[in-house]
Amino acid sequence: MNTSYYLGVDIGSASSKAVLMNKNREIIHTSVVQLGTGTSGPKKVIDELFSTTDLSVEQVSYTVATGYGRYSLEYADKQFSEISCHAKGINFVFKNVRTVLDIGGQDVKAISIDEKGKVLSFYMNDKCAAGTGRFLEVMARILETPIDELDALDELSQNPATVSSTCTVFAESEVISLLSKDTRREDIARGVHNSIVNRALGLLYRTSMEKDFSLTGGVAQNQGVVRALERALKQKVYVAKTPQLIGAIGAALFAVEFGQERSRI
Repeated sequence: MNTSYYLGVDIGSASSKAVLMNKNREIIHTSVVQLGTGTSGPKKVIDELFSTTDLSVEQVSYTVATGYGRYSLEYADKQFSEISCHAKGINFVFKNVRTVLDIGGQDVKAISIDEKGKVLSFYMNDKCAAGTGRFLEVMARILETPIDELDALDELSQNPATVSSTCTVFAESEVISLLSKDTRREDIARGVHNSIVNRALGLLYRTSMEKDFSLTGGVAQNQGVVRALERALKQKVYVAKTPQLIGAIGAALFAVEFGQERSRI
């Protein structure tokens, strides 16, 4: 039986992600389920991953879990923090990146890394949903727009609104007030994206701000946020094709390393 497969699982607060690699660090399959820790998400993401292949979980020789719910995956051989996994994952995709901004479902992290993907320093937001994926979900609901269409609204903005509140609850009231004044939804969408970036900049400025920059996490799928960050930094921001998978990719890379090391003992 061929067991030269390695699994990385990222169990976040809002979603679960899995990446399967072979011994050559090639990504074989990936899966994303929009259910996080404490739900059926972790089981579903594994079931979905293997439903698309003739492989089985028994052929995985080493599994690494990361994310907020990493200790809930009982059969994981090892756990790593999402900080370490995002650093390793982004270094795998973009060797040139030295500063990572990860915006997940409920937290934001700014990470400085070296040329090998090792974490040099990191900073996280407070235990608050402001400026996170959850914040974006709330704003999309108020604007009566699917979250994946906020980017298109943003592109039509001509006079961006200011959303200054850093608290999700207060920002919700602020956006409702803007709507009641007939402020265009396009301009509010741009204001929401700018607000997310302005809050994240407070963390980024605490790092060494070494070039190049990357945005990871589910919020990086929103090009409106990416453009807002590029305007603020006045430079290109590198975004992977599947930015929500970067943590799981890093976990899979750790699984390859530790799995192959164990096989040599």
